[in-house]
Amino acid sequence: MKYRADIDGLRAIAVLMVLLFHGGITWFPSGFIGVDIFFVISGYLISTIIFHSLKLGNFKFSEFYARRLWRLQPAIVVLLFATFGIATVLYLPLDFIDFVKSAKYTALLTSNQFFERTTTGYAVPDTGQLLLLHTWSLSIEWQWYLLMP
Repeated sequence: MKYRADIDGLRAIAVLMVLLFHGGITWFPSGFIGVDIFFVISGYLISTIIFHSLKLGNFKFSEFYARRLWRLQPAIVVLLFATFGIATVLYLPLDFIDFVKSAKYTALLTSNQFFERTTTGYAVPDTGQLLLLHTWSLSIEWQWYLLMP
């Protein structure tokens, strides 16, 4: 698939929306719209990749999933190590145990299910200390990869 500047432009807009939301800019509460844009872009790109491979007759589930894992896992591993270090230093024992549970679900790309059960909402005050809460969207994306092909 050739480079698409328009898709990168949409990504930039989506990132800006998420950053404004997390930066507390209240005049344009757009963080969730930015995440929705990411989901649409991802769905489009994955669909295009799958349909192109099917058209060429060389689509393989194993290769599809390996490419997706190699794309996501390195960043997730770095994130887990960094947040583990932060949690080790800053968290009290009970908070650290909760962090380790969230890290396990993040590593398995199912953190959306964990946080759905353990929080009252995404942007509520009691979630400010959850270092891995933002990984819920990656988990949803990966779960979509499991269903899409």
